[in-house]
Amino acid sequence: MGHAYADIELSNPRRPDLDSMKARALADTGSMMLCIPRHVAMQLHLEAAYEREVTLADGSKQMVPYVGPIHLKFGKRGCFVGAFVIGDEVLLGAVPMEDMDLVISPSGRSVTVNPESPNIPHGKVKACSRVSGGAFARA
Repeated sequence: MGHAYADIELSNPRRPDLDSMKARALADTGSMMLCIPRHVAMQLHLEAAYEREVTLADGSKQMVPYVGPIHLKFGKRGCFVGAFVIGDEVLLGAVPMEDMDLVISPSGRSVTVNPESPNIPHGKVKACSRVSGGAFARA
């Protein structure tokens, strides 16, 4: 299939005085999270909230900074995410792609909005309803 890329916009919602930045992100459904290089975290003035252990593609483990929140935009769609600070390019994982209802187009090697919900992102959730006593039951 080759690599698929997405043109995204990143900003720090805690610092509206800072300009957002555009990035070309490698879309990787094998990765769960957003990953950003250190220089991107510095440019957005993101502070490490935690250290997290990550497993790399070769199976090795590494402790990396976890930063956020980050406002991530793809076209007219957006979400708020945290990110691992690692690597030398922005990597767009499955969780933010799912949050914005994006899909990878293998033939075009690109990321697009889900054609089944082109106007607004669609999410699947399980509903719970209240029963007597304030408890919840699955609907």
